[in-house]
Amino acid sequence: MFETFDLFVEDLRKQVTSLGLKELRTPEDVDRAIENSKGTLLIFVNSTCGCAGGIARPALEKALKEGAVPDNLATVFAGQDREATEQARSHFGNEPPSSPSFALMEDGKFVGIIHRKDIEGNDPEVVAEALKRFFEAHQRRN
Repeated sequence: MFETFDLFVEDLRKQVTSLGLKELRTPEDVDRAIENSKGTLLIFVNSTCGCAGGIARPALEKALKEGAVPDNLATVFAGQDREATEQARSHFGNEPPSSPSFALMEDGKFVGIIHRKDIEGNDPEVVAEALKRFFEAHQRRN
């Protein structure tokens, strides 16, 4: 039974890493990613819930293919890599824990988040459009 769940989770991880997001599995990975990022860094808080699979991951894929893309892309997995997720959330200001969610950092500083409440119950297309606007608002201008 646990082996089947592990394979399920591994598939969910691959859905995100195949989009170019770097997996952050430890608190140290999180801190390094944030401290070493120049420009924008998206941290996707992944989850096994239905709204992550049915809405958030498809929306992320669409947004990354169609719009402005953050300079750096990373992910933590809530409920799986708990310490890494907690460490990521510690960088999100006073925002409440939310998974799935999309947090954006700029030069290592938190600038905003799209919470589960903004994802759940929406169509992936609607969330993708919100993500594209979110990314565009923080895109560096040359």
